[in-house]
Amino acid sequence: MAIKINEKITAYEVVKEEPKRVENNVVHMHEKLERPEVLVGSTYKIKTPLTEHALYVTINDIVLNPDTPHEKRRPFEIFINSKNMDHFQWVVALTRVISAVFRKGGDVTFLVEELHSVFDPRGGYFKKGKYTPSLVADLGDVIERHMKLIGLIQTEEPDAARQQLIAEKRAELKKRAAATETAAADPCDFPADAQLCIKCSTKAVIKMDGCMTCLNCGDSKCG
Repeated sequence: MAIKINEKITAYEVVKEEPKRVENNVVHMHEKLERPEVLVGSTYKIKTPLTEHALYVTINDIVLNPDTPHEKRRPFEIFINSKNMDHFQWVVALTRVISAVFRKGGDVTFLVEELHSVFDPRGGYFKKGKYTPSLVADLGDVIERHMKLIGLIQTEEPDAARQQLIAEKRAELKKRAAATETAAADPCDFPADAQLCIKCSTKAVIKMDGCMTCLNCGDSKCG
């Protein structure tokens, strides 16, 4: 409906949209949050060819806003235990720094990428076909796995078309292996001559139909 203005306009202002109301009782992660007496935790085992003894990584989480629609788990502290004392100093320093970052709050997922970018000058190693550039990067894998477990990092799965491509390539590879009587015991195993995938760091890239394709993540040079 049109409104007729009979008087002279002397001033005007833009009406702003009112911000959505946020509950004031929602607790967010911050460095002043006191440590509860009980924390929920998970322990992971890291066994590498570089050390004789395994490392056991424990990540404890704090539960924010329990029994409410805003309930969530956030990492609060990390500990590393091992019989091997060669790396004791840097292990203690690293766990204290990471724990401090956890308690700071905000987006702490950047830690995973930072740890993955650490390379050992002596060279990395392969674990289950995946290349790990250093022990620190292996620790980054553990933290990433834990953050996916508590929902802090969303798991990225290949789309339906890429999953179908992977299934077709694996089926074709298994058929070829069976024809030459060299089929692997596990159909998920990758060929020994497979190359390293630059996307998922797994030795699963093979040449099929004139195209280099990763049997783990589906990355292909042919699109």
